[in-house]
Amino acid sequence: MSAPKTLQDWLQAEAPSSELAGVITTIAAACAEIAKVLRTAPTDGLAGATDHTNVQGETQKQLDVVSNDIFIKHIRQNAAISILISEELDEELHMQNQGRFAIATDPLDGSSNLDVNVTVGSIFSVLAVDPNAPDLLQPGSEQLAAGYAAYGPSTSLLLTFGKTTAAFTLSNEGVFMLDREAVQVAAQSGEYAINSARQRFWDAPTSTYVAQNIAGEEGELGKRYNMRWVGSMVADIHRILMRGGIFLYPLDSETTAKGGRLRLLYEANPMSLLLEAAGGAASTGHGRILDVVPTDIHQRVPVIMGSSAEVARLDALYAKAK
Repeated sequence: MSAPKTLQDWLQAEAPSSELAGVITTIAAACAEIAKVLRTAPTDGLAGATDHTNVQGETQKQLDVVSNDIFIKHIRQNAAISILISEELDEELHMQNQGRFAIATDPLDGSSNLDVNVTVGSIFSVLAVDPNAPDLLQPGSEQLAAGYAAYGPSTSLLLTFGKTTAAFTLSNEGVFMLDREAVQVAAQSGEYAINSARQRFWDAPTSTYVAQNIAGEEGELGKRYNMRWVGSMVADIHRILMRGGIFLYPLDSETTAKGGRLRLLYEANPMSLLLEAAGGAASTGHGRILDVVPTDIHQRVPVIMGSSAEVARLDALYAKAK
């Protein structure tokens, strides 16, 4: 029986270049440190909110700031990374490094769940840039790599270079070990994730989709659905990658002016790349998320992603509504 593969073993075989492998190693080290901090955060006095809001107008938790600082610390130590885009920073952060990579990250997704010990995570995207004239507004299809760490009962790392999606688990020794070399999202599923408290704001395609699901065996689909909603994108997408389903944060009457709820560069794009590489799909309702050309580093978009058949069903409802 062969020895289990570590993240480093996998990167040596799968990474397109040693430089890019080094970038992923840096991000993984940051995630491992965040996992360690989260384990004892309440007893270390790191629970609760700060007096500050981020560029999104959201109140920052202490651990949002700590996680962001951890990413900055690790990235500064890697000369290949020249720029960091973060949900917690108003503008991109230019490092003294002159490397050809930029990182876009939500350092601690779902931090509103921290007080109740629910799974949160770190989401990241890797882009190629010219450090002297960086183009950060690239469509998601240009990502070199993407992934997330999910901090739950165990710490999982999901990673893709665009062809397959691999899953790793952090060991007691602080080493990410390979769990699944090629995660596959079930094409069909009986689970959907949406914040039903926003029903009064939904558009017609979303309302129709959810109503069909609720009708279950007695409805036109003849199939029972269960609704799942964690309120942490990482937790919801991790469940979908492991057992199928669909995640919905569509454009609605309250988010239209902002363009959506979730951020394109460091939430929607990396999750879309992970899901597509695992056989899933990701849409705005009007096209592929990975084809959206950003206009701002904090741009928001509608998000419909998960099992391909479910995404296709909702896309068809949007096409019909035109």
